Amino acid sequence: MSASNFSQAIVDFSPSLKPFAFKLTQDLEEANDLIQETVYKALVNKDKFKEGTNLNAWLYTIMKNIFINGYRKKSKRKTIIDATDNLYYINSSVLGIELNRSEAGFIMEDIKKSIKELNKDFRIPFMLHFQGFKYQEIAEKLNLPLGTVKSRIFFARKELKKTLKIYEDNKNSGNKI
Repeated sequence: MSASNFSQAIVDFSPSLKPFAFKLTQDLEEANDLIQETVYKALVNKDKFKEGTNLNAWLYTIMKNIFINGYRKKSKRKTIIDATDNLYYINSSVLGIELNRSEAGFIMEDIKKSIKELNKDFRIPFMLHFQGFKYQEIAEKLNLPLGTVKSRIFFARKELKKTLKIYEDNKNSGNKI
């Protein structure tokens, strides 16, 4: 096969690569990039193509290998390498991996304090629900209508969320507490 026939065959076949590329990447732009890179590698490596080989299968193999290599590169970029002697970075919260115990203790104290400050009518159903009781069981235990129990637990959650908003804000902004 001549160089021009080979190039034309690859260009002609490239649109049929799109479904496979999209299946691999799940993104239209990435699929188009993958097709472009596949065509480029095939043209650059035309000397490695053996006459009589299925061109379609050869292109699919190139595409699959490009995708796998790209996936491996992305995975390695996400890996944290700690070259310090005592693994300081991995074992510290510098990377936001883990709160230290004192911070967790302060947070727990704030949660307990917020629960204690809830109105008694909200706190009791909330704590029973937190302990694993079902709404119906709480209603029977407190001699209240089911709807009242549900609304009191809802309002207790709402109040706690408002009181402990600082922790949600810090979590969303990526700041440490």
